[in-house]
Amino acid sequence: MAGEETAVRTAPAPPAPGAPPAAPQADSITRNTVFGLATQLTTAAFTAALTLFLVRALGPDDYGVFALATGIGTLLVLVSDFGLSGSSGRFIAERRHNLNDVAGVTWEATILKLLFGLPLAIGLVLLAVPIANAYNNPDLVWPLRAMAVVVLGQGMFLFLRNVFVSVGRVSYTWQITLLESAFEFLASVTLVAASATATAAAFGRAAGYALGAMIGVVLAIRFLGGKALADRTSGHMRTMTGYAGALFVVTVAFTLFEQLGVIIVGAVEGTDAVGIFEAPTRLTTFLSYGGMAVALGVAPRLARGREGPNVDAFLRALRYLTILQAALIPALLAWSTPIVNLTLGAGYEESASVLRALTPFVFLSGIGTFVTLVVNYVGEAKRRVPLAIVSAVLVAGLNLLLLPPMGVVGAAVAMDVAFAVYALGHIWICHKSIGVPLGPIVSSFVRCLVTAGAATLALAAFGTDSLSLMDWVLGTLAGSVVFVVGMFATRETTLSEVRDLWHEVRWRIPLFRKG
Repeated sequence: MAGEETAVRTAPAPPAPGAPPAAPQADSITRNTVFGLATQLTTAAFTAALTLFLVRALGPDDYGVFALATGIGTLLVLVSDFGLSGSSGRFIAERRHNLNDVAGVTWEATILKLLFGLPLAIGLVLLAVPIANAYNNPDLVWPLRAMAVVVLGQGMFLFLRNVFVSVGRVSYTWQITLLESAFEFLASVTLVAASATATAAAFGRAAGYALGAMIGVVLAIRFLGGKALADRTSGHMRTMTGYAGALFVVTVAFTLFEQLGVIIVGAVEGTDAVGIFEAPTRLTTFLSYGGMAVALGVAPRLARGREGPNVDAFLRALRYLTILQAALIPALLAWSTPIVNLTLGAGYEESASVLRALTPFVFLSGIGTFVTLVVNYVGEAKRRVPLAIVSAVLVAGLNLLLLPPMGVVGAAVAMDVAFAVYALGHIWICHKSIGVPLGPIVSSFVRCLVTAGAATLALAAFGTDSLSLMDWVLGTLAGSVVFVVGMFATRETTLSEVRDLWHEVRWRIPLFRKG
């Protein structure tokens, strides 16, 4: 990403008299991407630590109650958002150079968020007893009432995080994520230590998101300033709500895509097969974090604002992501059995075949995460609707077709095919809407996959069933060397490009600067 936005280093010209205030200069794509990755890693670290604590401190029964309440709350957060976070993000990114416009979109989106969220939160408080009775579990009542706070707090927290992404200040997103995650962890541990109940865990979660939302509000006011808020523009609600509706349909369809495989596997193969399929799927979740990090840095720059879509930044980011995702392939293909034995343990031996079969999905997961968010910012969310619906239908149909002859591996193949349609379809939307050339993308895919194949052979030479510590170390080293050499041999990257990228990172991130 070297060489982009050199103008960032020079002071902007002062606004003309009477002109609306210009927004503070956006951070560079490189800096935003690094902070995007930090945001993802922060969330993952605190979530993993808190989950391990709660599982042990609560026990299966109380943790089950907490998980059920959290699931219901998460669903209501999705409904209450109604696509507004993504929709407002697009319009803020298009207007990020004018603080009055940014303040106007943010203010009206906040009103809409409260109009959707407050009734759902109040309804959850009032219906907590009937819902608990439906599950025949009175212990569910107060955790559900705590989730009413989460519906509002998490909804506003995620919305405000997205505001900072859209104005090119992902460092703010990382700050509020760190503070929210740390406070939720401390509040949950403290409350659960005092009273090992699902209610304590639920109120710890509520406290974290309530504080996160308040911090987000303070930072947003500080960023926008009193003058911009007082002089904010208006009239964005109708267009914003219309665009949000398309995003909501896409979100619902994609949620179905993610869950239909598990549901059908359970119906056709039984609950044991669900565990065999779901466990390796969970293992692959964090492998798309690179795509989200890059999306947070690059996607807002594709909005149709004053500068227009930055197609060069898109191609550069997608190429880097292709290299990153291809680097994950060798271990999944050659070492799926040792990985499953190491991470999941006894009883999950069949999951190795599932993990291996999910390799195409993993390769495309980070790429898909990136391009879908780009399409949102480009303003083409309505084109996403058919893709999302087709992908959900495809994963359902392929599961029913492939499960009888292939077992749970068939469910993995179904996910591969459906997600390939979904991810590659979004690249096609970018090609048609903002003129992204397909040739460089195809060439990069081919070079990276060929290199990944060579690295897979290097790893396989050290074994594919069981590995000693020395095999892990030497095999990883050999595979890495082969992959890096392959990148240079195929001219997918060059030494000068690596050197320029390193200098760019050092200049953008104060921690890496000399002196």
